[in-house]
Amino acid sequence: MDPVTSGILIVVVLMVLMAIGTPIAFALGSVSLGALVLDRGMGELTYFGETFFGSLATFSFVAIPMFILMGAAVASSPTGRDLYRSLDLWLGRVPGGLAISNIGACSIFAALSGSSPATSAAIGKLGIPEMRKRGYPDGVAAGCIAAGGTLGILIPPSVTMIVYGISTETSIGRLFIAGALPGVMLALLFMAWTLIACKLAGGYGTPNPVAEAAAQVKDNVEGNLKALVRVLPFLVVVTGILFALYGGVATPSEAAGAGAFLCLALAIVVYRMWRAKPLKIIMRDALRESVMIMLIIATAEIFAYALSSMFITQTVAGAIADLEVNRWVLMAIINVFLLVAGFFLPPVAVIVMTAPILLPIITAANFDPYWFAVILTINLEIGLITPPVGLNLFIIKGIAPDIALRDVLLGSLPYALCMVLGIVLLCFFPGIATWLPDLMMN
Repeated sequence: MDPVTSGILIVVVLMVLMAIGTPIAFALGSVSLGALVLDRGMGELTYFGETFFGSLATFSFVAIPMFILMGAAVASSPTGRDLYRSLDLWLGRVPGGLAISNIGACSIFAALSGSSPATSAAIGKLGIPEMRKRGYPDGVAAGCIAAGGTLGILIPPSVTMIVYGISTETSIGRLFIAGALPGVMLALLFMAWTLIACKLAGGYGTPNPVAEAAAQVKDNVEGNLKALVRVLPFLVVVTGILFALYGGVATPSEAAGAGAFLCLALAIVVYRMWRAKPLKIIMRDALRESVMIMLIIATAEIFAYALSSMFITQTVAGAIADLEVNRWVLMAIINVFLLVAGFFLPPVAVIVMTAPILLPIITAANFDPYWFAVILTINLEIGLITPPVGLNLFIIKGIAPDIALRDVLLGSLPYALCMVLGIVLLCFFPGIATWLPDLMMN
């Protein structure tokens, strides 16, 4: 069977398995194993286990569970509540300010946790009921949290950036810096649309008027300031981790280990979480997400190995490289491909499977690999708030089951368009992603 036919058949079988609810790791592993056995015989089973575990035998992967543990310590503590209250102190009086403060809280919490689902859940549990109580439209309340949560995979420290760096053998510290300004840009675009949406809907002052809400905030200034003081140590830890990475003081694995220990210690000291039950929840959540991501990475590596062994990736890469088109047309084709892939696959799986294939094509077309990492990540962010997978959408629906899924979708769609605008701005002004890394790391 020729590589093109084999590739189409593998993709169809993979889509069918995911459509019937097969977990992504098991779908990737079973399709890869079946393709290898059919193509090369039963002898390939001998190398399956070696390839599976060998793909994880990289010291750099230690950073992933450590950053996840760091995020779990933050997500399982009342940090999100305190962050939300402290931001509401400053922005609660602005028309639409509560929704804007939710996006700001998502941005900061994303930097603390590094996880989009954790960000959406932690801020959404507090923000959505409060916004609805103050008369914000359901679409705005749900959409701003779903979109704000996506910043978790772009704003450093980001697990997906670590996976990209390991998969493409690029500097993780430089990737983190490259994602900082684009993350701020997207947060500002989200805030701008939120303000516009609130004004168009005219629904952020009833049934609880903004003046009354402001008075409530003013009455609770002391409590909100105390909440801010409790959050500050976590922000200091994240700042220190980023400084250690950018300054070359520590490797990503070392910085992640120190950050996990310090955030866990802060959660215990600041929020008195020294009992066995909360610590068990933190460890359980960190273990569950770490195993899920590592399993996806291992099976995605086997999937990539199967495609390479059957000359499918070489054929596809060669076909793309042979396209006699302008390099920006090529980039548009790649963006559409990544966007569609993000609709069906989680970000980690897309990065592991596609980044090693696309990177040579990107560099051959004279695109910066760190700039491309940001473009890739924003495409995957769009997939988090668009069906059929849309992980953040289902988290929001779980938090507020009485909001119609249609309202959640319609409320999130403008934010997806903001991300498309962000990609366009990065294409016209690549310095948004490259200026800061060049300045800090030459």
